[in-house]
Amino acid sequence: MDLSVWGNLSFRRLAHFVAVAETGTISAAAELLFMSQSAVSESVSELERTLGTPLFIRRRGRGVTLTPTGSELLERAKLLLDEAAELDHLARGRGQELVGPLAVGCFVTLAATVLPRLLAEFEARHPKVTFDFVEGSQDALQQQLLDGRLDLAVMYDMDLTADLDRVVLYEPRAYALFGEGHHLVAQPTVTLEQLAPEPLVLFDTAPSTSYAMSLFERRGLRPNVRYRTHSYELTRSIIARNHKLYAILVQRPPNKLSYEGLPIIEREVEPPLPPCPVILAWPRHGRLSPRARALAAIAQEQYGSAAEQVT
Repeated sequence: MDLSVWGNLSFRRLAHFVAVAETGTISAAAELLFMSQSAVSESVSELERTLGTPLFIRRRGRGVTLTPTGSELLERAKLLLDEAAELDHLARGRGQELVGPLAVGCFVTLAATVLPRLLAEFEARHPKVTFDFVEGSQDALQQQLLDGRLDLAVMYDMDLTADLDRVVLYEPRAYALFGEGHHLVAQPTVTLEQLAPEPLVLFDTAPSTSYAMSLFERRGLRPNVRYRTHSYELTRSIIARNHKLYAILVQRPPNKLSYEGLPIIEREVEPPLPPCPVILAWPRHGRLSPRARALAAIAQEQYGSAAEQVT
């Protein structure tokens, strides 16, 4: 193995290269790194001289474009920098406790019920880990996982890319939601055939939209969509106020009142609707950090899933 390049191939230069590649310009990378543009440019040029190959095609006023070698180096450099960071966290934790960052995403309607439990238990066991979390849509969370901005995400097992691995946490089923004056609440259960002509408040956020619509489509029905919302609690509040409307939802908060304190009535749908698994997901082509594996283990304890698959 030729070790002659290692004197100049520093983690610092690799980090500068990654910053330029991900931001697309020298100026944006310099701002991100709190450095001058000339210093960043010289650092990348020195890396190119060390490796003996160009990594970028530079176009004045149009930023930079990775060469084929640069594209291959980018993925390897990111992995190498991640491993270096893990070594640093291991050293600072003296191999006995977890330290370092953990970024977790959660689908917006799941966050209030799933994240607090995970956060409380994780912080009790691993107080030196910096636990950050974000709420978002399914599409946004997937992209952040693949971009490396999230370590793990709690979401529904629907419309996911094949580039994600997952374990199932639990498997809820959808139900119908009414205000207390709706004529269908007099029944213990309802059918999709009964619901289809009724005015529907559709929680219009992926994948909830496609899931709700698919339930009717499988039975050859078309729901009567009256309103579309992008807020789970707004959906519940509208239903509580208007006794002619209904909604199809999956999450079941223990609180059966709207924000205004008005009652909300849940009814099961017959025949039972297909489950909508809630999962913990992570990028398939990557290695989970010890902190991410620790969170997955806690999720397995709390929800009883097969988290031993997480390696």
